[in-house]
Amino acid sequence: MNNKMVVIITGASKGLGRALTLAFAKQGVRLAICARGEAMLRKVEQEAREIGAEVIAVDADVTNVKDVNRFVSIVEETFGRIDILINNASVFGPGPMLLADYPDHDFAEVVRANVVNPFLVTKRVLPGMLIRNIGRILNVTSEAGKTGFAEWGAYGISKFAVEGLTQTWADELQDTGVSVGMVDPGEMDTEMHAIAVLDCDYELGNPHEVADVFVHLALSESVKVNGKRFEAQAILEEKRGSQL
Repeated sequence: MNNKMVVIITGASKGLGRALTLAFAKQGVRLAICARGEAMLRKVEQEAREIGAEVIAVDADVTNVKDVNRFVSIVEETFGRIDILINNASVFGPGPMLLADYPDHDFAEVVRANVVNPFLVTKRVLPGMLIRNIGRILNVTSEAGKTGFAEWGAYGISKFAVEGLTQTWADELQDTGVSVGMVDPGEMDTEMHAIAVLDCDYELGNPHEVADVFVHLALSESVKVNGKRFEAQAILEEKRGSQL
């Protein structure tokens, strides 16, 4: 894939989303980023521009179909196409809590935020990819999306759903040029992790190192991603081991 690919990243205003934006900016791709926090999103946009990237930044709630349509339409009008989609946007919820104590409204909101958004954005982006018969979509999952952890509440359950969503899209698209996979970034030093694990006393991954794994999976034609689940920390460890 050439260095003028068009890459969309949701939830780009902080944490992994910011790291992904800056990592892809260094590759010379054309970027379209969105988030609900406009002030922080503008800061990330400026950082990417200072690297030299061409960037569109749109304040958008990707659980809202009107915002999704507006965002993707702006990208298609400006750049003409979308080659890669990174569905990164998500929320953790109210913090560590037993399911028996979890507020009904918060449970519904977390599931809606984390599952509806990759469904809506993927559904809106897919027609253009299918017309050109090429495209790559990576959904961000979690270890909590394949193993249930006490007190991770709606977040973990929502990531189980994201894994099922990814597998279903992949199966439906297997005979096309569009591929859908998922990446578990592992535990990282982010604001979200600080909410999930109070007083964390162990080493966490670096979002910028993890972002480099996403770049490789997204831009490398030799890597097949459809229906696959990648663990970013394991890939980084293997890479470090090969350099020894």
